[in-house]
Amino acid sequence: MNNLELKKKANEVRKGIIEGVHAAGAGHPGGSLGAADILTFLYFEEMHIDPARPVMDERDRFVLSKGHTAPGLYAAMAERGYFPREELLTLRKLGSRLQGHPSMQYLPGLDMSSGSLGQGVSAACGMALAAKIDGKDFRVYTLLGDGEIQEGQVWEAAMFAGAKHLDNLVVIVDNNNLQIDGDIREVNDPHPIDAKFRAFNFHVITVDGHDFDQIRAAFREARTVKGMPTCIIAKTVKGKGVSFMENQAGWHGKAPNDEQYAAAMQDLAAIDAQLEAQE
Repeated sequence: MNNLELKKKANEVRKGIIEGVHAAGAGHPGGSLGAADILTFLYFEEMHIDPARPVMDERDRFVLSKGHTAPGLYAAMAERGYFPREELLTLRKLGSRLQGHPSMQYLPGLDMSSGSLGQGVSAACGMALAAKIDGKDFRVYTLLGDGEIQEGQVWEAAMFAGAKHLDNLVVIVDNNNLQIDGDIREVNDPHPIDAKFRAFNFHVITVDGHDFDQIRAAFREARTVKGMPTCIIAKTVKGKGVSFMENQAGWHGKAPNDEQYAAAMQDLAAIDAQLEAQE
């Protein structure tokens, strides 16, 4: 898939995020929009997966450690064909498969129930180690928030991943510098993020999380790394694509009202028009 096709898919993912969160009247649009390009690349190019066989043994695994950005994950999965796109409108509703945080009990294609911040990396480490023990060649990916890495369990898991030489593990840090309480540097500054992961024996790559050339190069580089896990630090814009949500911590966990929904969809339609003009 070329970059223009990926950009179009990512914009569809962003539309799905806004549609789902608006319909639910609750949810987390900011981080979901910011991670949409990473999620699109994972589901449409990087990972070995098959929506028709969501639990095939040889599939790559994905753990959304920052589980509150489930709207982004669901939108990417719907676009990839795991379930009908209109199901996004059932987000957070009673009886829906699309819970506020991912629940593998309900939705085939989810590899981990997540949302308690800091725990996803541990689960991903277990999957990666199991692959090594069983002689399987699937890869494991996990996406964390930069506020999430304030959790101590992240670093316990990172120490384990480095000690066990889990070169089939890729940890992606969504680095938008905002969390629910504001700027991460004012709440509990985790920088320098790259130096910390290197200290835990990770190969570290830093990219613009909205540049598909850089994203592609990073994941390709990760596949060449032997004997150590990889951390990709993706510099992103929280709320990317929706002008009034961009770089606004207030949109961490708030649904747009009808007027804001219309404005957001208008922004995304304008992006569609720009992309069409590039063809």
